[in-house]
Amino acid sequence: MEVAAFDEADLRQLLDTKVCQKCDLSGSDLKGVDLAGANLAGANLSGAKLWAADLSKADLSGVNLEAATLTAANLAGANLADANLSGAYLTTTNLGGADLSGADLTGAVLTQANLEMSNLSGATLTGAYLELANLAGARVTGADLTKANLTSANLRGAVLLEAKLVGAVLLGADLDGASLEGAILCKTIMPDGTYESSGC
Repeated sequence: MEVAAFDEADLRQLLDTKVCQKCDLSGSDLKGVDLAGANLAGANLSGAKLWAADLSKADLSGVNLEAATLTAANLAGANLADANLSGAYLTTTNLGGADLSGADLTGAVLTQANLEMSNLSGATLTGAYLELANLAGARVTGADLTKANLTSANLRGAVLLEAKLVGAVLLGADLDGASLEGAILCKTIMPDGTYESSGC
């Protein structure tokens, strides 16, 4: 099986200018790199190693971050609209105020991630791991959280209008002040451990 290789020229361009739209950086090692405010729109960062990297306020719209490792990275205020983050590792990652609208986070690991005031409208979080994640005040309107694990997550004041929570686990989650109007609850485990299937 051929291993994906990034383009060295693209990597140099990114590190020199912080601009690398539609670049091939798949599998690259960018651990701890300062890319705050960088423009990587449409780039391929699949499988990239971005542990503790600073991508705050970066333009990552439409970026492919499939199976990338972003553990403890700073993505506060970043634009990740329509990005592919399926299978990505985002444990303890700061995504506060980030735009993740329309993003694909299928199977992503967001344990203890900070998503406070982030925009997840229309995002796909099927099977995502969000244990102990902070989603306070987040906009999750119309998002697909089918079989997502939100055990002990902070959803205070979150807007989950018309969100799909089929088979989702909300055990111990804080839903104080959260808006769930129109949300689809089917085989959903609620904070108190009861099953809610009114939307089946």
